[in-house]
Amino acid sequence: MSKIIAIGGDHAGFEYKTELIEVLKAKGYEVKDFGPYTGASADYPDFVHPLCSAIEAGEFAQGILICGSGNGVAITANKHQGIRAALCWTEDLAALARQHNDANVLALPARFIPFDLAVKLADIFLTTDFEGGRHATRVNKIACK
Repeated sequence: MSKIIAIGGDHAGFEYKTELIEVLKAKGYEVKDFGPYTGASADYPDFVHPLCSAIEAGEFAQGILICGSGNGVAITANKHQGIRAALCWTEDLAALARQHNDANVLALPARFIPFDLAVKLADIFLTTDFEGGRHATRVNKIACK
């Protein structure tokens, strides 16, 4: 497990992102914040693309993106060939995103889940391993060639 996490989002996810960074640091993670750095209205692609490019370049193994619904950041992240972003709002979804899909980016919907659940989802996502096997065959078919 990599202890260096990339994190970003938009203005709707800013408060959760700021608080989650502190929680992750307290758990021993090193966190690179890709922004935004204030709660002012912001365009999530400006933060998602650099974060995903850094993951594709091997600078980080995993990332967390937070916006209002989680959809915008997930859609943008999944435009990158090396990214498998999963929008999660339950503990089972976070576990399955890692176990079956080898997701490398967790997308969280700040307007639809309480912060304590966001922390649980991040913890599950960051500590759950990919099962491989039949799932690896499927994951290897995801990228467009």
